Amino acid sequence: MRPHVMLSVAVSIDGYIDDASPDRLLLSNAADFDRVDVLRADSDAILIGAETLRRDNPRLLVNSSDRRLQRVAAGKPDYPVRVIVTAGGDLDPELRFWHSGGERLVYTTEAGAARIGDRLSGRAEVVSLGAAIDFAALLDDLGKRGLERLMVEGGGSIHTAFLSGGLVDEIWMAVAPLVVGDPAAPRFLGAADFPGGSNHRMQLADVARIGDIALLHYLPKEDSDVG
Repeated sequence: MRPHVMLSVAVSIDGYIDDASPDRLLLSNAADFDRVDVLRADSDAILIGAETLRRDNPRLLVNSSDRRLQRVAAGKPDYPVRVIVTAGGDLDPELRFWHSGGERLVYTTEAGAARIGDRLSGRAEVVSLGAAIDFAALLDDLGKRGLERLMVEGGGSIHTAFLSGGLVDEIWMAVAPLVVGDPAAPRFLGAADFPGGSNHRMQLADVARIGDIALLHYLPKEDSDVG
C-alpha cells in the first residue's frame, strides 16, 4: 500500500512559491505556519526536493512540543520521517536538516548515491531508485516501511512530478495577497502532461480564511460537479 499523498504549498496570487532574491519570501502568516505544523504532526513522513533544501535550509520539524507529545502517546516517533529527493546527490551535510529531528531518508539515482558516498553516514539512509527518480517506486518503498501519510512540501519540480504522475490525493494551497511577477522566480507547477489535461476539474473540498490568507483544499483525483 502506498501512502496517502498530500501536497502542501503557499503561493502568491500569480502562482509563485518564492521570489528570486537570496532570502526566502514568507508567503504565510503565523496562523498559517501553525496550521502547517498540524499537518506535519499528522503525517508519517515529510518530503522535499534537494533544491528546496539548499535554498531554504529548513529543519522540517514539528515545532509544537504538545503535538510531539501527542505523537509519542499515539505510539509514533517524536517527528515524522523526513525525506529528501535528489537526482544528482548534491547535498551539504552541514545544513540544519541533518542535525536535528529523527529518521531521515534520501532517495536518489545510482549516480547520486555514488556522489553521496559515505558523507551522510549516520545521518540518513540513502536509497537508490535506479538510473532516474521514479516517484511511484519511491511511494512503494515508503509503503513497505509502513508509512501511511506523506506530506510533500516542495519545491515546484517535486510538486509537478507528483501531480503529473497522478500520485496526489489532496492539495492544501495557501494563497497570499502578494504578487511576485518575476519570471526568474520559482512557481508552484511547471509544464507537464497532467492527468486529464486542461479539462480535468479537481474537486474543491473546502475554502477557509486565515487572516489575509485564502486556504484552498483540492482533491485532484475527483471531478467537481459543474452545473
